[in-house]
Amino acid sequence: MSAIPFDNSYARLPERFFARVDPTPVPAPRLIALNRGLAETLGIDPDWLAGPEGVAALAGNAVPPGAEPIATAYAGHQFGHLVPQLGDGRAILLGEVVDRGGTRRDVQLKGAGPTPFSRRGDGRAALGPVLREYIVSEAMAALGIPTTRALAAVATGAGVVRERLLPGAILTRIARSHIRVGTFQYFAIRRDTEGVKQLADHVIARHYPAAAESGQPYRALLAAVIDRQAALVAQWLCVGFIHGVMNTDNMAVAGETIDYGPCAFLDAYDPATVFSAIDEAGRYAYGNQPAIAQWNLARLAEALLPLLAPETEAAIAVAQDLLAGFVPRFEAAYHGGLRRKLGLATAREDDVALANGLLEIMTANRADFTLTFRRLGAAADPAADGGVRDLFIDPTAYDAWNGRWRERLAAEPRPAGERRAAMDAANPAVIPRNHRIEAVIAAAVEHDDFGPFAELTTVLAKPFEEQAAFAAYADPPEESERVHRTFCGT
Repeated sequence: MSAIPFDNSYARLPERFFARVDPTPVPAPRLIALNRGLAETLGIDPDWLAGPEGVAALAGNAVPPGAEPIATAYAGHQFGHLVPQLGDGRAILLGEVVDRGGTRRDVQLKGAGPTPFSRRGDGRAALGPVLREYIVSEAMAALGIPTTRALAAVATGAGVVRERLLPGAILTRIARSHIRVGTFQYFAIRRDTEGVKQLADHVIARHYPAAAESGQPYRALLAAVIDRQAALVAQWLCVGFIHGVMNTDNMAVAGETIDYGPCAFLDAYDPATVFSAIDEAGRYAYGNQPAIAQWNLARLAEALLPLLAPETEAAIAVAQDLLAGFVPRFEAAYHGGLRRKLGLATAREDDVALANGLLEIMTANRADFTLTFRRLGAAADPAADGGVRDLFIDPTAYDAWNGRWRERLAAEPRPAGERRAAMDAANPAVIPRNHRIEAVIAAAVEHDDFGPFAELTTVLAKPFEEQAAFAAYADPPEESERVHRTFCGT
């Protein structure tokens, strides 16, 4: 019996959906991090994973029994430009497991060597991007945001050439699936309607079984994906997350955050913020993310057109009607999140204007996004207003808004302790601050020191708690520490 209980449904699809390829062995694998709690949830013995056989599997040096390694095929719009063939160029799907909760999950090695889709790349990953994805994906999970997870990180003992020679590593990524909008596009571009249908049937069975009970299952599928993406992007905005590269091949139809390349979190609030060094035009700026998500969903709808109605015009009308639902669904989720962040338990028509008023003065005053909302929890007591005022260049701007906020709070009196607890549960004390991530990467890459990585992941596992021993992790960066650009790990 395999130490990893594989049950591989995607590998049973037709061969044109993927390429069968084994990982390429590495010279000196060394376990950097193992997510023991996640391993147990997956039904995998963490002690086995930490041992020689497990590390060999995580490094790609041995294919465990039951695995069927494949690189999946997909296309995608990259920065608005269609690329007909992309595919897993440095990732290999070992297989799938059904976790203890009954959910099917992919087990993928990222950085495991070249595949037929590598496009002249080496198929490897540098240590820095592996650590970034491990840190941020696990932080997102702790924040309650749907995301791929990090099971393990392994150093390979070999260098990879990027701007310079860097230590190599492999991330073991867990996902509800790695099926993307671009996966549907791959078959649609080839006019492979049967492939689109087989993929849609697989996604319905795996992620949206209720759609199968609908009289129009493919319409129900598109509607369900739209709902999940609207909710997901709203959650991103509520914690100040910027994906950085929202190409259609980086949008998972299961509704999870996937592919943490040049991602980053806001320090000072500004909806025009861009960190990704490859996003020169600001296409994927923080405030653009809802519109981009809707644009990406339109590309999914295009791929599904043959399944939505027999006639093209009728299919387009169905797609347009479903896509029109994105904005109200996003706004309901986002505005609900803002109300919770402001300590409001009921909904009133002017709440959105109240929230937007705060965001506007935060932008004008370069106020820190995370700290402003976290300190508002204490500021529900007027005596504690100083902690928020100090974040504004012009504190009187906050004072003017504060008066409106207090009037609104008075309209729904609740015990102070209850309101504070609700606000603290909606407003994290710590996030993966960009300067902290960069410091962790520098320590690991330059000095082979993983102590900062271990400490940061420990702190981020409890983002809503006040952790006195790690209070400095809540602080925004000094000007000299501020990160202005993040880079894709490819």
